Amino acid sequence: MSVVGVDRVEQMLAALLDPAEFLSPHGLRSLSARHRAHPAVLQFDGLYASVDYEAAESTTAMFGGNSNWRGPVWFPVNYLAVAALDRYYRFFGDDLQVEYPTGSGQRTTLDRVADDLRARLVSLFLAGPDGRRPVFGGVEKMQTDPRWRDQILFYEYFNGDDGAGLGASHQAGWTGLVADLIRRRHKAVPRRTRWCSASSPRRHPDEVVGDGDSGYTVFRG
Repeated sequence: MSVVGVDRVEQMLAALLDPAEFLSPHGLRSLSARHRAHPAVLQFDGLYASVDYEAAESTTAMFGGNSNWRGPVWFPVNYLAVAALDRYYRFFGDDLQVEYPTGSGQRTTLDRVADDLRARLVSLFLAGPDGRRPVFGGVEKMQTDPRWRDQILFYEYFNGDDGAGLGASHQAGWTGLVADLIRRRHKAVPRRTRWCSASSPRRHPDEVVGDGDSGYTVFRG
């Protein structure tokens, strides 16, 4: 999600925002779900190795059950991706729209994509219409017992398909980032900032918000 050209941005987001690849109902997967049917395979000098998409824990015993980023939703990755989308929007503004979700035929701006991703991540912890929270998965005591159902746990990572909590259940470090996602939800991303040379014609002189020492003027537009 580093700075690349517009064409690369659109190609990158087409995969990232595709429900058949990285986009899940509760955030971005760390490995494309495409690899569920099409594993990435390496064959070299008699060695055969493959990596497939696994929504939860690894089925390979050598990893001790830990997914090692092979598909689940991890908050650090999602937080950085959302922050990058916000930065892209501050640069491109409404000029750049992408199909979201990929394949839907609907196009929108990157700030709206970022806000919807925040909503998906926050929804991990919210009770749905049926009163069940995705984070608690199939653990009935946590879903239905009045003494437990509101005791929210900050899991280490989450199932890439249904959002069930996985790994350490008190990962209040990086999963605690949800607090900042809640704070930023529906908070307007500043309109893009245009830097113009002080000698350039001012198309919006009433929108000057400050002059820098470098001879450039900041406009809001």
